[in-house]
Amino acid sequence: MRADRLMALLLLLQQREQLTAADVARELEVSERTARRDFDALAMAGVPVYSIQGRGGGWRLVGGARTDLSGLTASEARALFLVAGPASAATPAVKAALRKLVRALPEPFRVQAEAAAASFVTDPQRWGSGPVERRPPPRFLDVLQDAVIRGVQVRLGYVDGNGAETERTTHPLGIVAKGSSWYLVGNTDAGRRTFRIDRVSSADPTDDPVLRPDDFDLAESWREIADEVERRRTPLEIQATCAPDGMARLRMVLGDRLEVGGSTTDGLIEVVIRGYNEYALAGELAGMVEWIEITGPAGVRDHLARIGTALVERYG
Repeated sequence: MRADRLMALLLLLQQREQLTAADVARELEVSERTARRDFDALAMAGVPVYSIQGRGGGWRLVGGARTDLSGLTASEARALFLVAGPASAATPAVKAALRKLVRALPEPFRVQAEAAAASFVTDPQRWGSGPVERRPPPRFLDVLQDAVIRGVQVRLGYVDGNGAETERTTHPLGIVAKGSSWYLVGNTDAGRRTFRIDRVSSADPTDDPVLRPDDFDLAESWREIADEVERRRTPLEIQATCAPDGMARLRMVLGDRLEVGGSTTDGLIEVVIRGYNEYALAGELAGMVEWIEITGPAGVRDHLARIGTALVERYG
């Protein structure tokens, strides 16, 4: 986080003639004491900054007036705006400060820098309830992200879940990290598709430009994809009512598989619950019979009754 903040501070110094600790505190949402420590850290790292004491004082770069960012290479500009993108761990204030600097970029870099900021999304929710595995980034991640940023098509080799390998030309639109898995969202001749990057067997960028829909938004597109995947993973829906004091526990157990409706005349809350099958849902909900009543379908109620009978026979 501090590295991101120091980068933002340096670039603000490049954009402006002079900054005070109060300016930095306001821009980056830190204390003035932290801002002064960050100026000192830049100086200790060899950045030619100096302070002017007294009224009208502040911090400047050696050489005085504002500088531009024309010394950046194209790859450095893209890297800078990855820090400003939605997947970055930087604070919103740091991201905002970095995004302001796009106006100072040389024109040839500006499109790719803006593309970098929108090329990547992190979805913190893992699929299902299994443990998160820590795995290294997949082999072709850098190649594919570069293709997204440069806006070029890719000849993609891909192995599906059944082990069948195919090759297709893809218009890459964005990269998504979900849990320990990485995905490429792209358009193909068959429509928009999502590819698990660890199943990519080859990735050869072309010189042909990506046909990118004008209204495409990666975060919104991924929400739609993730919702559809979850619906396929949990095709069963049941209806129930829950006592208000049981809702917190129900949300904790079910997460986004719970949809909350209105209240009944007797103060209960109507809910819709998604699951894989009736037996699995009955097992999840058996410990919540104090608060919840299943109103349909009947199969889940029957499984709950059998679970209750088995518990009584063994422990009653």
